[in-house]
Amino acid sequence: MLNILPFFTLFQVQMQDDLIGIIGGVIAALFGLVLSLVMLIAMWKVYTKAGKPGWAVIIPIYNVLVMLEIVGRPWWWLLLMLIPLVNVVVAFVLAFDIAKSFGKGSGFALGLIFFNVIFFLILGFGKADYVGPSAAS
Repeated sequence: MLNILPFFTLFQVQMQDDLIGIIGGVIAALFGLVLSLVMLIAMWKVYTKAGKPGWAVIIPIYNVLVMLEIVGRPWWWLLLMLIPLVNVVVAFVLAFDIAKSFGKGSGFALGLIFFNVIFFLILGFGKADYVGPSAAS
């Protein structure tokens, strides 16, 4: 008689591994969704503090144009965002401009770069006021 018990044991272990992977994927997706929603709320608040419409955060490309208006950079910087490696430098410059536009220093700008969700929440819901476009001066 053929012993098929090892096959079923292996099959059960495989099903458990698959289930753990699915549960982990669902948890990661929910975490990403919540983080994205928090970032959307924080940026909405930052836009409204700067006197721009909050709904602009939701619209791709337009949200970058509005951010460029907030910091005082010309519209063609959007084209620089399409160039690989240049876009990283532009993003760093924009983070420093955002910090300056809200009266914050370079340490806050580094926080915007590396811990952007937390620092956009601080910027949006904190006591920082929009002082005007920093790059325009």
